[in-house]
Amino acid sequence: MTRVRIYKPAKSATQSGLGRTHNWLLEFEPASRKERERLMGWTSSRDTRRQVRLAFATLEEAIAYAEKHGLEYAVERTHERVVRPKSYADNFRPDRETNWTH
Repeated sequence: MTRVRIYKPAKSATQSGLGRTHNWLLEFEPASRKERERLMGWTSSRDTRRQVRLAFATLEEAIAYAEKHGLEYAVERTHERVVRPKSYADNFRPDRETNWTH
């Protein structure tokens, strides 16, 4: 039976935006290991499913697709980020507990 992984991608470490993190992705797990080509030294694989990445708007859609096609799936839950609102003016409040320094 073919195994797939369903997950929601994390935010890129190099960007502050949340683009490309709203969809659920379905990826096939590798069926064969990567091999090194002797002449050029390139890394390759005969497994073409490794290149397939399907995007779904909801987790339920991704699970329904996997069940419809008889795929064994594992769902990886994401940890939601806690955003604490901050203000630059808070650095200069008179009731601040510690002194503001550069």
